[in-house]
Amino acid sequence: MHRIIRNIRVMDPGDGFDAVTDLAIADGRIVARGPLPPDFTAEEVLDGSGLIACPGFVETSFQAHTPGHGRDGDLASELCAAVAGGVTQVLLRPDTQPMADTPAVLQGQRILADRLVLAKVHLSGALTTQLQGAALTEMASLAEAGAIAFSQAKEPVPSAALLRLALSYAADLGLPVLLHGEEPELAAHGVMHEGRLSIRLGLTGRPAAAEQIGVQRDIAIAALSGCPIHFPHLSTAAAVAEVAAARQSDEPVTCGVSIHHLLLSEQDVGFFNLHAKILPPLRPTAERDALRHALATGVITAISSDHSPWGVDREGMTFTQAPFGIASVEWLLPLTLRLVDEGVVDLMTVLSLLSVGPAQALGLPAPSLAVGAAADLCIFDPESYFTVEPARQWSRGRNLPYGQWELRGQVRYTLVEGRVVFRG
Repeated sequence: MHRIIRNIRVMDPGDGFDAVTDLAIADGRIVARGPLPPDFTAEEVLDGSGLIACPGFVETSFQAHTPGHGRDGDLASELCAAVAGGVTQVLLRPDTQPMADTPAVLQGQRILADRLVLAKVHLSGALTTQLQGAALTEMASLAEAGAIAFSQAKEPVPSAALLRLALSYAADLGLPVLLHGEEPELAAHGVMHEGRLSIRLGLTGRPAAAEQIGVQRDIAIAALSGCPIHFPHLSTAAAVAEVAAARQSDEPVTCGVSIHHLLLSEQDVGFFNLHAKILPPLRPTAERDALRHALATGVITAISSDHSPWGVDREGMTFTQAPFGIASVEWLLPLTLRLVDEGVVDLMTVLSLLSVGPAQALGLPAPSLAVGAAADLCIFDPESYFTVEPARQWSRGRNLPYGQWELRGQVRYTLVEGRVVFRG
């Protein structure tokens, strides 16, 4: 289908382009950015006045519970939430039921994703069987089944020798590995940050040092193989500093952070607030501010919604019993715009952190709005204010700590290869 988007502000972090102009789309690609070809005719013309067009966002940590029992959502519901948030590419986490540690599971995910025709779905294969860190999966078979990366989701690999072997195999296959950097014995199954608040609440804490030690070890092991690794959800300044040091030594290491660790702190756990239970846990305000600084200085190259939906069943659990996670993919852009409003980073940087950075970490082509690029777009209204109502979101997850927050930046359209997959 041929489309024209007129009089829209185009912001492309891939090449720094920022101007009010027209976009022409045909056969799933951008054919003009600026003056339109004189013979170009369109079946639909969209008015972009007052709106911004940017590359669609890439989500590196997406739990869709497929396969799974469906009560907490499935690939259909969660992809609807993703495109409602301007996300055009997602990497499925392997911690499904059953887990994505066999080719059959990946093949089932691919069949369903192709049938839905919403966001582009990328598959990750579990690095170890059942994510238990005891034995490697058939990594070559998972790659043949379509895995573009290997992942441990939210589980570390306790054995240094096994991790070295896994990263060597991944390097041979030419695929990156996403790691949860944490020293498991020190983490000790804690349910929130270890500190005064955890002691006051009587909850088992997870010390910040567990993350630093785990990341330091994983980086050192990765250096033995040269395998690209990505830490999708760091939460401490010390761990980010380890990544910064590795990058200065030209090691292929990148890191991201969830939007939650940039906006919230351990104080948001409040009086056992289940909606603020995530892994890694929310840290003190000083750690949050340090992550913001690392974002502004370019050490952190990706922001994730770390989408983990859980349904109403979780509401009857205690804080210790409840699973970790926040469902927020459709609010990722408005939440991230808070960082712009608070002067942490500028808008172009935010758009890069949501698109270019995540894609590069996964070894994918950098999203772009240049002529010839795939027409994967997010079109949003930067001046549209609204109040978050969790009960009205597309995701079946109800675990959202942002209820009644006033945000700006509603997504109006999401296009994937030129198809409008969401109209707001």
